[in-house]
Amino acid sequence: MRHTADSTAATTGRRTLTLPPQPIQVEAAPAPLPSDHLLQGRRTIEISHNGSVYRLQTTRLGKLILTK
Repeated sequence: MRHTADSTAATTGRRTLTLPPQPIQVEAAPAPLPSDHLLQGRRTIEISHNGSVYRLQTTRLGKLILTK
């Protein structure tokens, strides 16, 4: 008699247990960087990114403006 995996499991009384898929591990996003750490008391800084220079400045009302 020829045994397959299914017939062997059935004849020995074993059952196949199927587990639910494990959740994907997602890294937590880094904490926001406070603007004072970037500006360090200045109103304007220049940021170099991918070969371009951007200007980050704060307004009198405390808002931020990023320009190229």
